[in-house]
Amino acid sequence: LMCSVVVVVLLSKITEVGTLHPETVNSGADSDKFWQNKSGNGVGCSFLIIQFDNSVSLYPECTEDSEWDTYRGGDGDDDRPDQTREQRTSGGLRRSKRLVRRPSVQTETKYIELMVVNDYEMFVQLRRSSSQTKNFAKAVVNMADAIYKEQLNTRIVLIAMETWTTENMMPVVVDPLTTLQNFMKYRKDSIKEQSDVVHLFSGRTFQSSRSGTAYTGGVCSPTRGGGINEYGNAGSMAVTLCQSLGQNIGMRWNNARNSAGDCRCPDAWLGCIMEDTGYYLPRKFSRCSVDEYVQFLLQGGGSCLFNKPNKLLDPPECGNGFVEPGEECDCGSQVECVRSGGACCKKCTLTHDAMCSNGLCCSGCKYEQRGVVCREAVNDCDIPETCTGDSSQCPHNVHKLDGYLCDSSQGRCYGGRCRTRDGQCRGLWGYNSADRFCYEKLNAEGTEKGNCGPGPNGQGWLQCNKPDVLCGFLFCANMTVKPKFGDLQGEVTSLTIYHQNKYLDCRGGHALLEDGSDLGYVEDGTPCGPNMMCLERRCLPVAAFNLSTCPGSNFGRTCSDHGTCSNEVKCICHRDYTGKDCSVFDPIPEPTVPTGPEKKGPSGTNIIIGSIAGAILLAAIVLGGTGWGFK
Repeated sequence: LMCSVVVVVLLSKITEVGTLHPETVNSGADSDKFWQNKSGNGVGCSFLIIQFDNSVSLYPECTEDSEWDTYRGGDGDDDRPDQTREQRTSGGLRRSKRLVRRPSVQTETKYIELMVVNDYEMFVQLRRSSSQTKNFAKAVVNMADAIYKEQLNTRIVLIAMETWTTENMMPVVVDPLTTLQNFMKYRKDSIKEQSDVVHLFSGRTFQSSRSGTAYTGGVCSPTRGGGINEYGNAGSMAVTLCQSLGQNIGMRWNNARNSAGDCRCPDAWLGCIMEDTGYYLPRKFSRCSVDEYVQFLLQGGGSCLFNKPNKLLDPPECGNGFVEPGEECDCGSQVECVRSGGACCKKCTLTHDAMCSNGLCCSGCKYEQRGVVCREAVNDCDIPETCTGDSSQCPHNVHKLDGYLCDSSQGRCYGGRCRTRDGQCRGLWGYNSADRFCYEKLNAEGTEKGNCGPGPNGQGWLQCNKPDVLCGFLFCANMTVKPKFGDLQGEVTSLTIYHQNKYLDCRGGHALLEDGSDLGYVEDGTPCGPNMMCLERRCLPVAAFNLSTCPGSNFGRTCSDHGTCSNEVKCICHRDYTGKDCSVFDPIPEPTVPTGPEKKGPSGTNIIIGSIAGAILLAAIVLGGTGWGFK
């Protein structure tokens, strides 16, 4: 009788605390999910987890006032919280004091703020109807957004649209590169809307094997952030948009690599997006394309993609995941709200006592403390972002102002990336830069084997002035026959020069991208001497890059020596300092540990006693059922 009573009590306890909301129990691909308290009220639970193949059963024992958090597990360390502080309770169990999740560039959602311009031919193709043209363009963007959201954790957000209903506002010619150049000039002169990229939807067909083109890595740049896409049905134009936007975010065409076997497409039937397409429309990016995107972000490209849009083309709508005028919060669709933010936000209104529902600086419906890192720096030229204490959103992603030293003082920051000749040679050809004498001798000659760019009207080559020789043609040592990306134009320059009792290997080549860019020249921002940097194949003083324009920057000091000057020409203050010039000392208080009585979970002794009691009862049932317990 005693055994039966004990087991009944144990079973009733499990039934009481073991109920889970159906949507939190997943299997298969979602079985790596950590379980979250649905009420969001800070209830801590210890779980008995039983897993058979893809099915998971959980039996939690919960205690209130325990501070805990959840995250989704992944394949690598990047998905795990960087910091965990634990405190032992008097019962011998450990409970988490704080878990801070710092998303990586892969796990944080990115946003491409896109403006679309429909040319006159597109307007004519769609029956000269402004509404039909607008709806068609929106359908194309929505299809492309679905692909990017699923595979790249990146949203394509349409923020503005322009349609030319009477005539083209710039020359649209059959040569796609010329049209792209004309379009970027039109953007600079006539488009005032701020966006990450602007793309032209054209109703004509270009003389090219592909249906569109764009500047490689041009996203976030007002002069290179754009592309053109020729007319087709909505599905084919969506794939073209995926391709041209892929170029903007650092992807290259797969075809050149397929021959080497290092970038095979997983979908042999439909193919992959960054390939020449035929009758069938691909829906997947190859592993190489995804890796190129991630590397582009890690190297400092696409910094604007981490900023969530604050305006959309469409009117405000509750449930789209963007907080718009008239809304306190918006955790997205019903499924998305169940996943995150639903406990804090109901019908785009914050629940009782909630400060926020979503965001990198929102935890348990409350703002994160000031100083908590919400976005790590990705390289020497990036700046980590920290929560402000009064917002759920991580501040805008910024990087160091051009001119900061990087790579152990061997390089200079420019556009959020660390620029060195060695780094450029390794990235393009696989080996380090050649000896300085190669630049001094060959670039001063002004021939195809060394120069500072093509001459007027593309005729001949320009000699480099003596101070500018390190900003001209790029020379590398022991480089490969073909560049890692871009098409080799002409022959590789390969000279061996005897200088100071040694032979120097001087090699270079013109590597052209589809947008016409020649990667065979030293990049802007590369050091060319003490406190000197390259800009448009000239060697200029660092002072010309306005490093000292931030507040509190004078007499060799930047931001009062308590901060970093960002590309927005604002001071990003170090911890414990604030103010526009980082001159105010305002220490962040250390988080306090709650004291007082604490509810304990089940002790080890009670669990052992219950297990023994259950075993005794089981034995009694077996013996009684077989009659072995009676004479």
